[in-house]
Amino acid sequence: MVQITFLSNGGKTVEAPANSNLLRVSLREQGGIPFKCGGGLCGTCKCKVEAGREHTDDVKQKERRHLSPEELASGYRMACQTFVNGNVSVSW
Repeated sequence: MVQITFLSNGGKTVEAPANSNLLRVSLREQGGIPFKCGGGLCGTCKCKVEAGREHTDDVKQKERRHLSPEELASGYRMACQTFVNGNVSVSW
């Protein structure tokens, strides 16, 4: 299991299986990441991986349409496209 901390939701920490989708965990555990479509089309679920960036999968092409190279370099991801394999902390 991995720990996901939702910093913008009072630091709420939840556990999830490895290789879990960040947005799905947020929805299931009431993490609070904003969203509309859930499929990489709208960009609403943009969040910043503040800690544990090394525990996320590779950036998807759908994310590159919504996030600038500078944002990606700073740790921004789209929660609907991000899978986590270790402990992470996110804000939005």
